[in-house]
Amino acid sequence: MTVLLAVIAAILAVPAMAVADDQSGENLNGQIRIPETVEGIDITVFQGDEEIGAVTTGSDGSWEVELPGPGDYRVVLDQESVPDEFVVDESPGAEIEVSVRPGQQRTVIFRLAPPGQEEAEASPSESADSGGGADAEADGGGEEGVTTAPGVSAGTPFGTKVVQLAVAGLIFGLIIAISAIGLSLIFGTTKMINFAHGDLVTFGAVMAMLFSTGAGGFGNSLLVLLVAGLLAAGAGSLLSGRAPRPVPAVVAAVIALVGVAASTVVGIQGEALDWEVPLAGAALVAVLMGAAFGAGLERYVWRPLRNRNVALIQMFIVSIGISLMLRHILLVAFGGTRQRYDEFQLQEMWRLGPIAITPRDLSIVGLSVLVLVLVACMLQFTRIGKAMRAVADNRDLAESSGIDVNRVTLYVWSLGGGLSALGGVFYGLNQTVYWQMGFHLLLLMFAAVTLGGLGTAYGAMVGGLVIGLVAQLSTLWFPSQLMNAWALAIMIVVLLVRPQGILGRRERVG
Repeated sequence: MTVLLAVIAAILAVPAMAVADDQSGENLNGQIRIPETVEGIDITVFQGDEEIGAVTTGSDGSWEVELPGPGDYRVVLDQESVPDEFVVDESPGAEIEVSVRPGQQRTVIFRLAPPGQEEAEASPSESADSGGGADAEADGGGEEGVTTAPGVSAGTPFGTKVVQLAVAGLIFGLIIAISAIGLSLIFGTTKMINFAHGDLVTFGAVMAMLFSTGAGGFGNSLLVLLVAGLLAAGAGSLLSGRAPRPVPAVVAAVIALVGVAASTVVGIQGEALDWEVPLAGAALVAVLMGAAFGAGLERYVWRPLRNRNVALIQMFIVSIGISLMLRHILLVAFGGTRQRYDEFQLQEMWRLGPIAITPRDLSIVGLSVLVLVLVACMLQFTRIGKAMRAVADNRDLAESSGIDVNRVTLYVWSLGGGLSALGGVFYGLNQTVYWQMGFHLLLLMFAAVTLGGLGTAYGAMVGGLVIGLVAQLSTLWFPSQLMNAWALAIMIVVLLVRPQGILGRRERVG
C-alpha cells in the first residue's frame, strides 16, 4: 500500500512539473569567459531569416535573449566586435544552430582563443539547460533528472569513456549518499518513510542560491527568522528540566514571535541592504537552515503525531502533503526556471591523465568524502552517535536503557535536514538548481537506502555509491534516459539475493 501511494503521488506530481516548465518561458543565454571574461561582444539570434533579438555581453561576459517560443534558432556572434587580441575558435565557430524545447532556457557557449590557437582544444558548442551544466567543455545535457558525464562524446575511446563515466558516477553517488543518510537514520529511529526528504534537498540548494546571488530584503528576512529559530530552540533546550514545564515553551514561543516581527520589519525596510555572500558562506547558511527546518518538522509535526499514536501509513501521507506544499511554495517564491551558481558557472576542464574534471566537481568529491568520514566518526565514536545507532537498532530497548529517545530523534532530524541541504548544494553545483531537483533525486535516495540496508547510515553511503556508479556506467551500452531505471533494476536484483540489503541485518519476521 505504501508503494502504491508513492507511485500515485509521483504520477500526480508529473503534470504539475510540465505545467511549471511551460510557464517558465524560453530563452537563449551564455557567458563568454574563455580564455577570460570579455564584454562588448555583439550576439544576434535569428529564427530563419527573422531577427529575434540582439544583445551585447556585459561586464561579466554574460548575455541573454528572450524567445517567442520553442523552435529552431540560429545564434550569430559578430566577429568584428571581438577584441583584437582574440579570435573566435573554429569549433564551434561564430554561428551555432540550436533547438529549444517548451519552457527551456538553453545555454550557448562561444569560445575565444589567441590568434593561431583557434583549434587548440575543441569543445562541444552548447549544453542544454535541462539536466547538464555549462562548462567550457560541456557538462553534458539530457532530459529532466538525467545527468551525463563531462568530456564524453561519440568519438571518445571506450577506455576513456569507462574512466570518465566512473568519475561521474562517483560524484553522483557521493551526492546521493550525503542526501540519503538522513533518510536512512530517520527511518531507523522512527520507522517512518519521509517522502518530503527530497524537497529538503531542493530547499538547501535554493537557499544557497538565494544568499549567493544577492539576498536583498527577502534574504535578510529569512536570515532573521533563522537566527530567531536557533535562539528559540536553544533557549527551550537550556530551560528544559531547569524550569517549570510551561516556561521553556513560553520563552521559545516569545522569541519566535519576536523573530517573526523582526523578520517582517527587515523584509519591508531592508531592500537597501542588498548583499551577496561567497557560495561557501551561503552553503553554510543553507545547511543551518536545513537543520533548523528538519528539527522544526520533528518537534512540531512528527512528535505530536507520534504522541497521538498516529499510524505510520497516515504519517507517510502527511509527509506527501508536506512535500507537495514545500515544493510548490518554492515554485511560487523562486519560479520554475533553472539557475546556476554564478561563482562556478563556467570552468575549464582539468586533465588528469584520461580523466577530465572541473575544479568544481573535484571540490565536490573532496568535500563529500570529508563529510562522510566526519559523519561516520560521529556515529562511531561520539556519545550522541552511539545513541543514534542504539535507537535505530532497537528503540524500545534504548529507551529502557535510559536514552532520551525524543532528544536523539530531534538530533537525527537536524542532522538529516542539514545533510540533505548540503547534498542539494552539491547537486546544484554539479547540475542546475530548480524546484523539482530533490523530487527527481528522491527515488534514487530510496533505492540507495534500500540497497544499502534500511536504517543504517553506512548502508546509505554504500548504496548511494553503487546507485551512482551503475546509473552512469549503464550509459556505455544503453541510452542515458534509462540510467536511473537500470540503477533501480540493480536494486531489485540485489534484494532478491539479499533482502536485507548490502549492510542490513537479517531479522526474524512474525
